[in-house]
Amino acid sequence: MSASTPIEEGVSNERFSFAQARRLVSDLHQPVRRIYWTDFLCSIIAGHIFFHLVYFAPNIFPASPAAAIVLQSFAFPVAAILYLRSVMFIHELVHLPKEGFQGFRIVWNALCGIFFLVPSFTYYPHVDHHRRKHYGTEHDGEYVALSHASPWWILGFMAQNLVIPILGYLRFAVISPVCWLYPPARSWIHRHASTLVVDPFYERPAPSARVKQMILFQEFLCFLWCFWLVARVPIMKGVWFDWFWVLAYFMGVAVTTLNALRTLGAHRWTGAGEEMSFEAQLLDSVNYPERGWITELWGPVGTRFHALHHLFPSLPYHNLAAAHRRLMEGLPADSPYRLTNRRSLVEALGELWTRARRSVEQSKSSPTPFVSRTPTRLQLSSEELPSQVA
Repeated sequence: MSASTPIEEGVSNERFSFAQARRLVSDLHQPVRRIYWTDFLCSIIAGHIFFHLVYFAPNIFPASPAAAIVLQSFAFPVAAILYLRSVMFIHELVHLPKEGFQGFRIVWNALCGIFFLVPSFTYYPHVDHHRRKHYGTEHDGEYVALSHASPWWILGFMAQNLVIPILGYLRFAVISPVCWLYPPARSWIHRHASTLVVDPFYERPAPSARVKQMILFQEFLCFLWCFWLVARVPIMKGVWFDWFWVLAYFMGVAVTTLNALRTLGAHRWTGAGEEMSFEAQLLDSVNYPERGWITELWGPVGTRFHALHHLFPSLPYHNLAAAHRRLMEGLPADSPYRLTNRRSLVEALGELWTRARRSVEQSKSSPTPFVSRTPTRLQLSSEELPSQVA
């Protein structure tokens, strides 16, 4: 079964013709392995180079601290952007066919997933985000009704990036061995601390026997990396502190913060926890087709076309821009798909903040919950929808 099946089944809408959209992009579903390998390897290798430029800058310019700082100020953000791009291939792993990409999955985990403590098993439940009956419900770990919550939830979502690198390290350096020594703890840890999620209350379903074996194997590799990350300093350098740890922490914060901003802009977050119609799901997701030279930096590997990805999850990231152009040219002028476009991430984040603030104000002024008063079908009022793009 392809990754696109859950959202494609039973789609029928008077305003949106899924069949017409599918015909327009029918020849774009084949992933090109050469593009995946080249893009990922260049991104991760370049990311490591710029990261180590930051680390070794004082040694490169021992007589000029100012020059070292200039180099670090340039290399650090470049490394963060490249690392984000490398990590975001985890999203593609969920949707890629099993045949022909097993080697790519292994190499991605070996060069990126293990080192960043985000092995591929942590993202397996992402497929539920694309199931039509799960999207936006308690079964979807990547969704929170932020448009109906206090703006403090948005601030909290961003603030948690200060501790995520530390929690990630503790998850594999401490909690994994606890689960090995005390197996009863495994069930709770699997449900609550084994998935990359947005919803802090999400509970991951029990794994199959095959998935459990993969989890244990990847956990062990992450544990070895966590152990070596600390042990290498006294063993190889004879000291008890390395500023590499500080740099790694701040790099982790930078990458997770960029990803958090990308995540906030990927949806309008107007769902109220109940099952949403196909069109409502489409309009709840966002595309950023303009200024690809900048949007590709914070929305890499196709994530800037998130609405299109929800429409066709099996489309490879390298074909999303072409698919979007075809849909904009071939779909009717009143197609709901045109309403998924946003000009910039700043614009989308500002609208999310406004909706959240408005929900708090309206909930205080009326005994009727704001969620129940939002438009049932689109979950957006007419003034909140973007203007149609020809």
